[in-house]
Amino acid sequence: MTEFVKRIIIACWLLALSATIAFMFWKSELQYNLPTPTPANYVVVPPGYPINLASLANLNTNKPVFLHFFNPDCPCSRFNMTYFKTLLKKYNQQLNFAVVLVNKGKKWTEKEIQEKYELTIPVYSNNGIASLCGVYSTPQAAIIDREQKLFYRGNYNKSRYCTDKKTNYAQMAIDSILANASSPDLNAAAFRGYGCVLPKCEK
Repeated sequence: MTEFVKRIIIACWLLALSATIAFMFWKSELQYNLPTPTPANYVVVPPGYPINLASLANLNTNKPVFLHFFNPDCPCSRFNMTYFKTLLKKYNQQLNFAVVLVNKGKKWTEKEIQEKYELTIPVYSNNGIASLCGVYSTPQAAIIDREQKLFYRGNYNKSRYCTDKKTNYAQMAIDSILANASSPDLNAAAFRGYGCVLPKCEK
C-alpha cells in the first residue's frame, strides 16, 4: 500500500468520524436548542382565552392552576423535571399543580408517573387540553387563572437545563399572577416552542 493510499484512507476515516460526532451532537444536543417548528394549522391561543378544565377530573380550581405538559419519552421533558419540581415545592401552597401527559408512545398511568418522578400531584392523559391551551411542544407550562382563563402558555427557561435565572419564564409568570398582574411581561422567547413537537413528541 502506497503512502498516498494510506493518507486517503486516514482522511476518509477522520471524515467519517467527524461526521459521526457531528450527527451525535445534533441528535443529542443542538436540535433541542432550536425552536420547534410551528404546526401549519396552529392557532394562537391568546392570554385571557377561556380554558375549560372540566375534562381534568377532580382538579381543584380554587387557586390558579399550573399545568405541566410533559412527555416521559422527550429528552427535554426529562431534563426539565428537576426544575419543575423546584417550582412545585416553592409554590404548591399558592397554585394547584397538575401534570398533563401528551405522549403518543407508551401509555403511562397516573401512578407510574407519580412513582417514577416522586410526585403527589394529579397526572392526566389528555391531549385535548394541550390544543386548548395552544401547546404544541414539550415541555411547556400553562397557567390558568381563577376565572379559568389562560394567563400564560410558554417555556420554563431559555436554557435546556433551566439554569439561566434571567429567563425563568414560568417562574416569572407565576410571580406575575400572584402579584395580580394582568399578564406576564415577558419577551418573545418565552412563548416560542422548544423541545419535542406534538403529537408524537419527536424533534
